[in-house]
Amino acid sequence: MNAPKFEWLARSGYSARGVVFLLVAGLAAFSSFGGGKADTKSALDALLDQPFGRVWLGLIGVGLLCFVAWRLAQSIANTDNHDKSAKGYLIRAALLGSAATYAGLAIYAFEDAFGIGAGASDGEKYLASWAMSQPFGRYLAAAIGCGFLVGGVVTAAKGVTRKFENYLELGNSRPLILICVYGLVSRGLVFVVIGLFFFHAAAEVNADQAGSMSDALMFIRQLPFGRLLYLIVALGLAAFGTYNLVEARYRSVATPSLTDVKSELPLLHR
Repeated sequence: MNAPKFEWLARSGYSARGVVFLLVAGLAAFSSFGGGKADTKSALDALLDQPFGRVWLGLIGVGLLCFVAWRLAQSIANTDNHDKSAKGYLIRAALLGSAATYAGLAIYAFEDAFGIGAGASDGEKYLASWAMSQPFGRYLAAAIGCGFLVGGVVTAAKGVTRKFENYLELGNSRPLILICVYGLVSRGLVFVVIGLFFFHAAAEVNADQAGSMSDALMFIRQLPFGRLLYLIVALGLAAFGTYNLVEARYRSVATPSLTDVKSELPLLHR
């Protein structure tokens, strides 16, 4: 695979995700005054009202597909060289799940761009509803909640421990490092709250109790000192968007080869 082209693909993907989360943060700020939802799909919907909105949505959709390709390279080809241990495989499984999530968001962006979407749907409630309809559904919903919870803790820990610097060439740029830490911790906190919603949905056997990013922000706002906490987390999501733009510029990107893929997927040798 051509290295410069693949690097461009990965950096375009991080840029698209960064733009989406900056839009989410903007919606969160405005929703604190006028209501409305602050999540990724609503952020894409908001672009439709802007000049050349459909064009921007199409470009973001392309960028998100680039991000999906990069996530697949990280998970399947192990471009980040994670250890072949339980921890390493869990990280790669999470990256594969991320690829699926952003593939869905890319499709939604294209549907909006071409005017063929069926309207915004609450992905988390749909996921909870699907889980509940399966055998042992409440336990499956709880397992999904556990995934969000663990993902949130890991994301926040990645910021606090500054492990993201293993893949970023930031030098001694303290402001950028602080923005990255702030963004990752805020994103992790939102994941934790969504995970708790899934646990509640499992306990009540009610998919409507599951919640999205917007619901997580509203929950935070209802806590003591909620307005302040809401503002801190909303700004944190903007920081997470900026973190993605930093990754687009400074992340080290390894180009996978067919040999890498075959070595990670033994079944291809048969």
